Amino acid sequence: MSGSATYAALLAGSELPRRWQERERFVVLDTDFGAGHDFLATWQAWQTDPNRCAHLVFIAIQTQPLAPAESRTALGNSTSPALANALHHAWPPQTPDLHRLSFEAGAVELLLAVGDAATWLRELVAEVDAFWVDCDAPADLRRFCKSLGRLAAPGATLAARSIASIADEWRAPLFAAGFAVLPAQQDEDGRDLILARFAPAFAPRSAPTRGRARRAVDRHALIIGAGLAGCATAAALAEQGWRSTLLERQPQIAGEASGNPAGLFHGVVNAQDGLHARFNRAAAIQATRAVRAAIDRGVAGITRGLLRLEASLDLVRMRAVLQRLALPAQYVRALDAIEASERAGIALSQPCWFYPGGGWVHPAGLAQAFLDRAGASSELLTGIDARRLDRCANGWRVLDAHGTTIAEAATVVLANAGDALRLLDAPDWPIDHIRGQISIARASQLAPPHLPIAGSGYLLPDNCGAVLFGATAQRGDLDPSVRDTDHTLNLAQLARLLGHATDLQPADLEGRTAWRCSAVDRLPVIGAVPDPAAQGARLDQPRFVPRLPGLYVFTALGSRGITWSALGAQVLASCVTGAPAPIGASLLDAIDPARFVSRRVRQSRCG
Repeated sequence: MSGSATYAALLAGSELPRRWQERERFVVLDTDFGAGHDFLATWQAWQTDPNRCAHLVFIAIQTQPLAPAESRTALGNSTSPALANALHHAWPPQTPDLHRLSFEAGAVELLLAVGDAATWLRELVAEVDAFWVDCDAPADLRRFCKSLGRLAAPGATLAARSIASIADEWRAPLFAAGFAVLPAQQDEDGRDLILARFAPAFAPRSAPTRGRARRAVDRHALIIGAGLAGCATAAALAEQGWRSTLLERQPQIAGEASGNPAGLFHGVVNAQDGLHARFNRAAAIQATRAVRAAIDRGVAGITRGLLRLEASLDLVRMRAVLQRLALPAQYVRALDAIEASERAGIALSQPCWFYPGGGWVHPAGLAQAFLDRAGASSELLTGIDARRLDRCANGWRVLDAHGTTIAEAATVVLANAGDALRLLDAPDWPIDHIRGQISIARASQLAPPHLPIAGSGYLLPDNCGAVLFGATAQRGDLDPSVRDTDHTLNLAQLARLLGHATDLQPADLEGRTAWRCSAVDRLPVIGAVPDPAAQGARLDQPRFVPRLPGLYVFTALGSRGITWSALGAQVLASCVTGAPAPIGASLLDAIDPARFVSRRVRQSRCG
């Protein structure tokens, strides 16, 4: 962590605040976050500059996790106590992920990467304007500097805290990465400061979807669909300074897949900690923030935790998994059946994963909270049925059933679940339409738990005298009716959750049927739409697949719309606006719609 003298030298070496003035966005990357004092000082400098950039993004790498109590102690002597308090209250569970914290209504953004610096530099997707580097030389200095060069925006500056004995080690690797090394300076403490500017002899090559930000003349997006995905996208774009217009075919928002009276959200633990577990973990942490903000606005729901029954592992092995993955108790805990039963308020017979940030919420209320956050930056038009999407001189034209133009825009986001595939002329993506029926009992008939319980099915707490449980999942079933046979299936799931059958009969229950859109690989589909005519040698990697300009998709949320909507919208907004991505490159590839193109290419080569 730098002292005040070194921090002043970092600012001077980066030519700040002059370089961020009158800019739309300025991005700083600090490879040694420490306790966050440099971030707080930069935030304060941004606040006091009347000519500041519209958006300040501070990317920082936190090599050693800090617990909430440690965070408060470390920030206790900050010269910006109000900002330090805001940072402490936003402090995320220190999971090994990229955490996005938003301040000043989105104008100040902290992307906090927890883990090894060299690893995270290869994962980050951003254009960085100023690098602040701690000069404890990594094992592979050349590769480290190459990663910096990959992230550098044109003219980016680099200021590296150093001591004289190692300063010369950096000169050749920085030059090879495209940085022109400038004469070193010293701070007031006599510590050397390596300075450099990104000025490569040749323009670096970048992938089509990970290249320089597309310069939008009109920062306006047309969003088709006003469920959780569409409303969350409107909020995320508003944070980036964009306007949006939502077209919804129903008379109200969240009237289809997002229309259930309640839904749950939580993370995932998997012993292999693969892409699915990592994306769900990052998404669940963002979902907790979004739901808490919605509840503060009066939306029904709780964020006191969720219990997920574990059927395969005993408590000893569950805790061993948590220890090996270094997952903190703020994110998940392993409980025996006795403690789980105490938290649930009903008897449970299996150990459980307890997610302290999980819970349930009214989905339509959450969607409205997203729209409220977007405020005047977003316009909602209901009863508008988009039947066709055509290319036009201005970008894209949306037409109704009669072929009449509804709207035109250079940027269009398809957030309308399965109907997005129809507007895209049914691309060969492995996405299913799944019919789901929930069951609803009166609280007088079924003792509700204190917290949501999930496993094979789910059971939610009392919601205005009703207890919701379910749900069925049938592919290709188009029957909209509420069926007793499905109530019977849900009652069987309920019996497995509780460890015993209830006296409930299908005739005692109400229900609702809806269809959700789910990819076979159980991950959402988020990003720029691939060009179906694309050809080339690099189609085997999603990031190299050419795209249709200005067309994006946010679909296949399956049964995790509440969990995925906030983070998914932030990812989508970064694709549209060129802002730093809130997840790493490997997760971007995993949810990219071009992944289906790349898989077919790889399979054809193997065949």
